[in-house]
Amino acid sequence: MPPSLASAAAGKVLVAVAVELKDSNGFGRVRLRVIPDTGSLKSIRAFMIECVEPGSKIVTDGAQHYTGATQGLYTLSKNNIKGSGLPANVTLPAVHRVASLLKRWLMGTYQGSFGKDYVATYLDEFTFRFNRRRSPQRGMLFYRLMTLAAQADPLHYQDIIQNPTPRAATPPTGQEVASQELGHNGAR
Repeated sequence: MPPSLASAAAGKVLVAVAVELKDSNGFGRVRLRVIPDTGSLKSIRAFMIECVEPGSKIVTDGAQHYTGATQGLYTLSKNNIKGSGLPANVTLPAVHRVASLLKRWLMGTYQGSFGKDYVATYLDEFTFRFNRRRSPQRGMLFYRLMTLAAQADPLHYQDIIQNPTPRAATPPTGQEVASQELGHNGAR
């Protein structure tokens, strides 16, 4: 991984984005996954194998690690963003549009307050909604969700978080303890 990407990723969750291009202006389905180990060749290749049909054309930003990740399975088309002089949202509009919509959805739905342990689950929900945005029967969305839920194995809390180690509880402040003892919310 290039040092610039490693330093930029400090404290952040890296997300791989794949967008199906239907035609020059249309986006098809999307796939989003958390990349656990700072975007290594191994994790990017695993994402591609899981989410992209072999033989597909992969359009990237020209980063070196995509060459090894696509080798033997995909046709690679590199768009060198730095060399083109164009902004990234012009060079790779589908990925940037989906990332922008994802950020706006997270900020609107969770008001920017979401735990990093739950990002994979949030990505799954966004993917489900995005991929069904043009469904001819929008009323069937809940029905489809319930059908999928009934067919799936049950999930426990520890299965949906990234860090299954429980956090230490923060001890209550003196004012909170006094409020609890008085039996009210502290208002006088």
